[in-house]
Amino acid sequence: MFDYENIKKQDKEIYDAIVGEEKRQKGGLELIPSENYVSLAVREAAASVLTNKYAEGYPGKRYYGGQEFTDKVEDLARERAKKLFGAKYANVQPHSGANANLAMYFALLEPGDSVLGMDLSHGGHLTHGHPVTYITKIFKFTRYKIKDTKTGEIDYDEMLEVAKKVKPKILLAGFSSYTRELDYEKFVAIAREVGAISVMDAAHIAGLIAGDALKNPFDFGFDIITSTTHKTLRGPRGGLILVREDKELAQKIDKALFPGLQGGPLMHQIAAKAVAFGEALDSSFKDYAKQVIKNAKVMEEVFKEAGAELVNGGTDNHMLLLDVQKSFGIDGAVAQDVLDEVGITLNKNVVPDDPNPPMRPSGIRFGTPAITSRGFDKEACVALSYTMLSVLKNPHDEKTKAEARATVRELAGRFSVRKSYL
Repeated sequence: MFDYENIKKQDKEIYDAIVGEEKRQKGGLELIPSENYVSLAVREAAASVLTNKYAEGYPGKRYYGGQEFTDKVEDLARERAKKLFGAKYANVQPHSGANANLAMYFALLEPGDSVLGMDLSHGGHLTHGHPVTYITKIFKFTRYKIKDTKTGEIDYDEMLEVAKKVKPKILLAGFSSYTRELDYEKFVAIAREVGAISVMDAAHIAGLIAGDALKNPFDFGFDIITSTTHKTLRGPRGGLILVREDKELAQKIDKALFPGLQGGPLMHQIAAKAVAFGEALDSSFKDYAKQVIKNAKVMEEVFKEAGAELVNGGTDNHMLLLDVQKSFGIDGAVAQDVLDEVGITLNKNVVPDDPNPPMRPSGIRFGTPAITSRGFDKEACVALSYTMLSVLKNPHDEKTKAEARATVRELAGRFSVRKSYL
């Protein structure tokens, strides 16, 4: 356990904030699909003396001396990442998933080149070409959508027709709020037909892929996977780029990231990534990944039985997208706030072609990675789902919220954040 003794002596304000956050995480229930708990080993690596060391460049090709141990750390991280995902090349230096995607774009594209990716409101990510991002001033993005929001079906025939028209250099799969599994074989077939590079942004489901709970895009011929290292992968906050087998693509990506976009890598974070990858290689991680999906399916069943409107009809992965506007007559911001009041943390989220503004969208997004790390089982997921439903149906009833708080406290106590995590 961390006691923060030195911070307490030196900076009481920061100490109070850290202790407050630790208390919040222990006492509440985390349902944001992109959040999780890292192990104490990962936290120790992230807080290590490696934070002192500049290591510009790559192992064996650094710009500064004294790199014996940093090279060892980065080599271990790369080898473990390659083994996890079945890749020939790995770059573990991206500071974030967004940086990983930017490096990938700048490695593969020239200004004005086209990318075909998923529309944000249908489940995509800002870095997949939303107009608010700067990359849209450099590259051309065309966005595909879900064909049927009742099932989550994507019209791959239409995707092929669009691809033939816009001739994308990159066909981009992946998402931030899509709840079904993609047809990787069709993506690759379309990419090859139009001469595009196939890229999967696996940030949300990387841990489920590594844990053999979901299909691996590389098994179907994808060229590149970008990812975060947190979320379902249960590592420190950071990014990762994997190349299946093309050495030239890997070299371009390395150059685009450094010296193209980033300076010195965060070696303490890379050490923490290496530790997390090592944990994910353990057989117990497969059990965890499968339980994440089982728990999500349990919650899906409860919400369906209650008549709630689940976008895409349910989930194949770790998260659910609920249209609270249609289900309960409240917007996502209200739902997020009222659940936060009772100790349940999730996030407001747009639904496909949302008529509401982004800050007051129609939906909420929630998932099971963090509660599964706490040991949640079917019974606990059922209890949590009913508690959420009671609050969403009666968002202004103080008695309902008081009962919900009591249930959350009981669940948080029974399924405490294990000592290996906090």
